Amino acid sequence: MSSEERQVTILVVDDEQVHRYMLCSMFKEWGWKCIEADDGRTAVEAVEKFVYDAVLMDVRMARMDGMEAFNRIHAAHPALPVIIMTAYSSVDAAVEAIKHGAHDYLTKPLDFDRLRLTLERAVDRRQVEEKKRERKKVTPTPTPSAIIGNSPPMQELLEMISYVAPTEATVLITGESGTGKELVAAELHQNSERSDGPFVRVNCAALAESLLESELFGHEKGAFTGADRLREGKFVQAAGGTLFLDEIGETSQAMQVKMLRVLQEHELQRVGGEETIRTDARIIAATNRDLEEEVRAGNFREDLYYRLNVVTVDVPPLRERGEDVMLLVNHFVRKFSEKNRRVVAGITPECMELLTAYHWPGNVRELENAIERGVILMRGEHLTEKNLPLPIQKQGQKVQEETAQPASLQEVEKDLILKTLAETGGNKSEAARRLGITRKTLQNKLHKYDEL
Repeated sequence: MSSEERQVTILVVDDEQVHRYMLCSMFKEWGWKCIEADDGRTAVEAVEKFVYDAVLMDVRMARMDGMEAFNRIHAAHPALPVIIMTAYSSVDAAVEAIKHGAHDYLTKPLDFDRLRLTLERAVDRRQVEEKKRERKKVTPTPTPSAIIGNSPPMQELLEMISYVAPTEATVLITGESGTGKELVAAELHQNSERSDGPFVRVNCAALAESLLESELFGHEKGAFTGADRLREGKFVQAAGGTLFLDEIGETSQAMQVKMLRVLQEHELQRVGGEETIRTDARIIAATNRDLEEEVRAGNFREDLYYRLNVVTVDVPPLRERGEDVMLLVNHFVRKFSEKNRRVVAGITPECMELLTAYHWPGNVRELENAIERGVILMRGEHLTEKNLPLPIQKQGQKVQEETAQPASLQEVEKDLILKTLAETGGNKSEAARRLGITRKTLQNKLHKYDEL
């Protein structure tokens, strides 16, 4: 990595002179210029006087700590990448900095290979931003989200994704089975600077341990019976992109040790091989287990848990998402009516009441399956309660009976429409798009409720 216009310049902020000297000596060997600051206040003053490509800053310093200095620098120069150095005891503070715009964090003692890789990415990002400003390019329109939901829990989720996606942080996605953790992982990748790279998925629960090891790390030709050629593993295939490890809580202790090495050292060996291979894949993992409890029970390694749990993104269950059920029902009806060449004129009120009353233990996946089945089995042009799986019919009816003075379908629909109109500032076209109906249908419903 080199700059055609000027030498890359890194500001090193640390109150330990020996550590600054060591880092600056190493940077000079890499062909970079290094400027030193011995505390946060000096660093804040330095960025006002000179243009740096990146800032490498310690958290704990006597005169203005790294967190306060980061906040001031980021507020004045949001495009300047700041990398936080911290001990394990201060990781939470560094993670909080990432949520507020820090480029990344590194734990002491520093892994110099990872340090160089992190700084190279930061400098590349800085130079790309500079070229954009020079060419006066308009900021690209963000990729539309594939996640459906307007409920408060989903808005919080989308906000968290917007914070975390542009960083290099390892992410642990938690949530019940069927909530859409893979969709969240894809959203994190799509909104990251790695979006042009591969998004590689591995279901850790779907493969036996020996097959999972080969799948993740690759194997040499002749490593085992049937290994008739060299194969690159998913860690290497995901280089420059994102590796999504689904159901990571199902892995064995032996596999966890091997994964830990990759996360710590960013290197691996193929099965049956001796060559050390570097990888820069960003890791996103997911689990429906309580990994803290698994650590206490001795089923999951504590050191791997902390490596994975840099940032946690929790996906809410469908039962906590209120009005999102109606949005998802309309979405899946459109999807499966097109897929199965069915004409669906609408959903009966009784059917929608059952769907909104049901608790959805299988979450969005169960709802999707129920709607696909219903669309396939429907006889007329309307989806009815008789088209739903029997457990949903029974449970939905039970909930309806137990609920005192339940709101009618029209009341639920009316509240959702008015809330969506309020959120869009009265823009009927946008409200109709979010609700999954046509503008004409929205107009008709508003006339019906005397809201025009």
